[in-house]
Amino acid sequence: VQLQASGGGLVQAGGSVRLSCVASGRTFSSYAVGWFRQAPGKEREFVAAIRPNGVSTYYADSVKGRFTISRDNAKNAVYLQMNSLTPEDTAVYYCAARYGIGIGYSPREYNYWGQGTLVTVSS
Repeated sequence: VQLQASGGGLVQAGGSVRLSCVASGRTFSSYAVGWFRQAPGKEREFVAAIRPNGVSTYYADSVKGRFTISRDNAKNAVYLQMNSLTPEDTAVYYCAARYGIGIGYSPREYNYWGQGTLVTVSS
């Protein structure tokens, strides 16, 4: 499966951004999808994940209550709605997929990656 992330940009603190991750392939509904982010000089970290059926979602503590992950399997798409953004959310955001219902919290657990989209939050 191939992933294409989009939606990043420059936003002021307190603002919102919606990221999209669109996949190619007809079996996208069989893949769990995660969002990760990587700030300059830091390791890539888990942000959120969603199971193939879209029912169960998981979040890093740092984004819980501010970010929402969702998916539309009919459109082969996963979204990350990010609200109440702070400068600490500035990073390149990546979507990733892994086959099956299991959720991974480590980048090593995902086989397929999008190219990343930059989100910059100004203070």
